[in-house]
Amino acid sequence: MSPDREADVTAGGFRPVPDVLAHLAGRWHVQRTVRDLASGDEGRFEGTTEFSPLEGGGLLHFESGTFVWQGVPRPAERTLRFLPGSSPGTADVRFADGRPFHDLDLGTGRHVADHPCSADLYRGEFTVRDADHWRTVWRVRGPAKDLVLVTDYVRAGGS
Repeated sequence: MSPDREADVTAGGFRPVPDVLAHLAGRWHVQRTVRDLASGDEGRFEGTTEFSPLEGGGLLHFESGTFVWQGVPRPAERTLRFLPGSSPGTADVRFADGRPFHDLDLGTGRHVADHPCSADLYRGEFTVRDADHWRTVWRVRGPAKDLVLVTDYVRAGGS
């Protein structure tokens, strides 16, 4: 790693991102594992995520690919809106219908966000390794759910 790149990494090994929206813009290759800790079942998603500009500011996040669960492949997609957050460089992440999902501040290269959903709690950890790689780990706990979802993003054209 060059000295310039080393300066971009915090002591925890994460790369600070001063502007989340600028960093995420573009196309990413996505690989996700989904583990049901109660049943032991595991699934896998592979596809792409495109962060494209939204009229009025922010990014439209469109993810599409194939999700394999219990050996059965199915097409899968989701749409989120990443809007400018309350502080410069942050994002307010919302579902496609406008409902709040979570905040996102990668100023230190790492962020933890909670999303209560009915009786379940989704806790997400977002980490940035470098300009072309970032990861989310969602831990979902509740009366009907005990899941871990790990998603790795690699910038299209990145290494």
